[in-house]
Amino acid sequence: MQQFELIVPCHFGMESVVKNEIYDLGYDITSVDDGRVSFTGDAEAIVRANINLRTAERVLLKVGSFRAETWEDLFQGSLALPWEEYLPRESRFWVTKAASVKSRLFSPSDIQSVMKKAMVERMKKKYLIDRFPETGASYPVRVFIKKDEVTCAIDTTGDSLHKRGYRLKGVKAPIAENLAAGLLMLTPWKSGRILVDPFCGSGTFIIEAAMIAANIAPGLKRHFTAEEWTNLIPSALWTDAREEAEEQIDLSVETDLQGYDIDPAAIQAARENARLAGVENLIHFQTRPVEALSHPKKYGFIVTNPPYGERLSGDHLSGRIDDAASSSEVKDLSGVSELYKTLGERFRHLDSWSMYVITSYDRCEQDLGLKAAKNRKIYNGMLKTYFYMFPGPRPQGRRRAPGERNA
Repeated sequence: MQQFELIVPCHFGMESVVKNEIYDLGYDITSVDDGRVSFTGDAEAIVRANINLRTAERVLLKVGSFRAETWEDLFQGSLALPWEEYLPRESRFWVTKAASVKSRLFSPSDIQSVMKKAMVERMKKKYLIDRFPETGASYPVRVFIKKDEVTCAIDTTGDSLHKRGYRLKGVKAPIAENLAAGLLMLTPWKSGRILVDPFCGSGTFIIEAAMIAANIAPGLKRHFTAEEWTNLIPSALWTDAREEAEEQIDLSVETDLQGYDIDPAAIQAARENARLAGVENLIHFQTRPVEALSHPKKYGFIVTNPPYGERLSGDHLSGRIDDAASSSEVKDLSGVSELYKTLGERFRHLDSWSMYVITSYDRCEQDLGLKAAKNRKIYNGMLKTYFYMFPGPRPQGRRRAPGERNA
């Protein structure tokens, strides 16, 4: 079967997690760059990567790369690429996104326009037609220019892979599903161990943990652009990959997953999201302020995304921050400071627990009253945040697996 070079964009700081996921699927990595991992694979790899990768943004099929310092370089380089090997004559094709970093060509709209013209000229010569009906499948093209090196690829995914299909419409969340899954994978938490999110909002961390525990493929219930590419990917591959994923689900797994939030509406949304994800029986959600955080058992985990102080509504000071908060919401750093102090105090009462916090709040450690063993820079959208790690001891009598982290 034909081999492709596939590019997997991801959140900055999550490259190592994505790389491990691709290895687990059985494919060889060709390169790792900031915010992207590349690997080789066939049509089946495109299908399996889209359905199974938890931490990726999308899967791109690389068409080619070249150097361009002028608009003529961009046109000629795009013209030389074998677009007809991927795009049928009736296909609908366009440059959906262009990005440029440290390059002479930097205008996204101009890059898109020049590339589309070159693609049309190439296709006209190959198919011997002047006009394209564009009534067939969609083949959105993405181009990335870094230090004048142009990489062109076709998006096999469509809507970003973080859109699992379980989030209620109109319900905002401060963290994307794929980032939440990736952060969980950066911790030693495993299925069967206690996990609590005291600022759970619409439940993303806890739902992603339940899906990991039950081995539910994140893309199982959604559609992908490449499902229409029958010239490259036989339809049977999608059916086979979904059947394979279905067979691996285990809803009988024992879990102790708990999500708390002070906002009853958030908890209601979290419960509905969990139902839509098929994991409602694996999770306990409860309306509870951080002041009441407690658990009778040892060796649990807190993984949470507390308010940052960037946009915080006055009547949600013990709740969660919303990505789409209105301009009328104002900073209240004193309220945020108290939240972190309370979280730190409650954590100290949890014997032998571990805690992992993603935040852009620069007084996180001071107000928690804790020194992180490690922190990792992560971009949550365009916002630079840090993932603070406070690992506790391993359970007594439990041997550490090779390469396993503490806690």
